[in-house]
Amino acid sequence: MAAGPERVAVQVVYATPAEQVRIPLQVGSGSSVREAIEISGLLDRFPDIDLAADRVGIYGRLCALEDVVREGDRIEVYRPLRVDPKEARRLRATARAAQAGRR
Repeated sequence: MAAGPERVAVQVVYATPAEQVRIPLQVGSGSSVREAIEISGLLDRFPDIDLAADRVGIYGRLCALEDVVREGDRIEVYRPLRVDPKEARRLRATARAAQAGRR
């Protein structure tokens, strides 16, 4: 009896302002990041995800959709930034200064 294809355990994660999703799954050895995301069902659950435009990573490090996943990988799909981080810090600092001036 021949053994089946080797499987690796990974998880696919995605977060919106309202919820965080973690989907553990088993994929075939040699599967790509793209294949794992597709198998997870994440694209059906969040149709606004655009893999052609959105970035992906493994444990916080950007990677390509064609990269091969390994046992235990946490595949992360990142949402586009709504505000430039520098601009967001400037806006927070301005708001804090205005709040302090009202006291």
